[in-house]
Amino acid sequence: MPPTHPDNTADTAENGNAAHADNAANPDNTAKAFLALHHGRAPADPLILPGPWDAASARIFADAGFPALATPSAGIAASLGYEDGGGTPVDEMFAAITRITRVVDIPVSADVEDGYGLAPAELVERLLEAGVVGCNLEDTDLATGQLKDARQHADWLAQVRQEAGDRLVINARVDTFLRGDTSAAAAIERARLYVAAGADVIYPLLAPVELVTELAQGVGAPLNMAAMPGGPTLAEIGELGAARITFGPGLFHEAMEALRGHAERLRSAQPGA
Repeated sequence: MPPTHPDNTADTAENGNAAHADNAANPDNTAKAFLALHHGRAPADPLILPGPWDAASARIFADAGFPALATPSAGIAASLGYEDGGGTPVDEMFAAITRITRVVDIPVSADVEDGYGLAPAELVERLLEAGVVGCNLEDTDLATGQLKDARQHADWLAQVRQEAGDRLVINARVDTFLRGDTSAAAAIERARLYVAAGADVIYPLLAPVELVTELAQGVGAPLNMAAMPGGPTLAEIGELGAARITFGPGLFHEAMEALRGHAERLRSAQPGA
């Protein structure tokens, strides 16, 4: 396995431990407080969770006043030079997540894909050590690219819940739409199994806008939807029934496009360009 990313070196240890201690003492930076942000919201006021890919972007989002953050696996993978979908070595992924939680004092949820093959006890231990209060867990098997058996995945989620107790908010991603099943019924069937297993939030990735209300009414838990370019506004997504909105790697891609524009302008300004 490749070594841990060089950014996760001596200067992070002492500062990271101190920051995590401060976070633990902050009553607003707990799984309970984070979960409360999902409930009792006005329809046009969903919980907006920007997705930081490193410590610098995390600071920017926190300074802007967002109450919590949700890391995107794809954004972190790209920032480290890897492909999403299990391409990031697990030690590097958790090191990157730790660097993010180290610099903010608001709740952070981490996208850890399908759990990277870790047993529930180890997965929970590493998440808590990284300083997060929530996690995103998908039901695609990254080794095969296929949906996991729903009941087996629910059993695994139940084990994660048992290990985590009330220390993590579990956002269970449902990948039926991603894998070609366009029916709300299939997503709701899986979602209900996951909620029964202990999931707090359901995330039907790539669900079409016209199904959001049906999904929200059918899953029995707060619904996480992704904001898509050219799609409804954040308030409109909330009005359809979403309690929480995330962005996947979208904000990372926007930042990289802005940087690309700066680079092109700098290059074109050079003599002889």
